[in-house]
Amino acid sequence: MNKRQKITLIKFISIIVLTLISVVAMVHIKVWVNHSEAMRSMENLSRIVLQYRKDNGSVPSESYVNNIKENLEGHPRLGELHYRAIWIDLDSTPDEILAYTERNSRSWLLEDGCIILRLDGRVEWIKKQTFEKILAQQQSPSEIQAIKSLKGTK
Repeated sequence: MNKRQKITLIKFISIIVLTLISVVAMVHIKVWVNHSEAMRSMENLSRIVLQYRKDNGSVPSESYVNNIKENLEGHPRLGELHYRAIWIDLDSTPDEILAYTERNSRSWLLEDGCIILRLDGRVEWIKKQTFEKILAQQQSPSEIQAIKSLKGTK
């Protein structure tokens, strides 16, 4: 192989490597943007729920949340929102999970996890295993039974 062929081969390999790096970076940026938009949408929902709670003394119903959810900026990024207002009572603590959405990141940058809205309005990203433990501690037997029956009908 002469000098000119070596230079051409090095340039070709460099272009291939740079292209691969660019494609991988774009995929990860897309995942990060989707995650950020979902967090922002949940934060907007949090503000609306807190205002409703301040005005009415209780959390809004699921139908109310479903109606306003469609108007939230970035709502498609939230995915399937699970709203637990029916299971919230006067004994519920401020760190009770009011709403959550599960997120599978498909990225090296973010682990799979959940975006949660706590009763006090905090919005957090937590790892899936941690979320499952917290939710299991907060769920009543009747809530678990209701979820099982809903999954059985799908």
